[in-house]
Amino acid sequence: MSNKITTLLFDLDGTLIDTNELIAQSFLHTLEAYYPGHYSREDVLKFNGPPLIDSFSAIDPKRAQEMVAKYRAYNIAQHDALVKEFPGVYDTIKTLKENHFKLGIVSTKMKDTVIKGLKLTHLDPFFDVVISLNDVKHAKPDPEPVNKALRILGSEPAEAIMIGDNYQDIEAGKNAGTYSAGVAWSAKGRAFLEKYKPDFILNHMSDLAKIVGVPAK
Repeated sequence: MSNKITTLLFDLDGTLIDTNELIAQSFLHTLEAYYPGHYSREDVLKFNGPPLIDSFSAIDPKRAQEMVAKYRAYNIAQHDALVKEFPGVYDTIKTLKENHFKLGIVSTKMKDTVIKGLKLTHLDPFFDVVISLNDVKHAKPDPEPVNKALRILGSEPAEAIMIGDNYQDIEAGKNAGTYSAGVAWSAKGRAFLEKYKPDFILNHMSDLAKIVGVPAK
């Protein structure tokens, strides 16, 4: 890299915390109520990433809002039982914070559920900014959420990396002018992310520390 990296922006679900099972079950619970027997686990994988309202509007625009409400009620009720940190995340994030990197969350979730996930995994003290769906008019891959995080942190795009498990994260970083990194533990798989040409692919979260020149603990 030609620029010194000072700022690291992370997606949350599927990147820092393993919400894959929670998301799959929440979609299946919701869709089963409206379309019994119609959707399988593989069918709902494509809904992992975009804002809920977009996913449900693509299925049934007239009932999208009530489907979102049903999804969220189940998701919150099951959250703590099904969510866990991915291996190496806590130690790497702690090390990056101790080495004075500016850290932010850029998520397509509502802020209350973002905070809930961060607190559950004890990651909340490490982040200087949290940009959620509540905070923007346009979600990733639009650059607005990344740009807003950078403004709050006082960082330039060229000194930042956007890290995530989905194409929206990679594209949002590219659209904002940051570096981008995909995580190989994405539910959609490494090959899927590689199609979007991120600058880096992380096989383990500790790879990120190496990329920015910090020995991971």
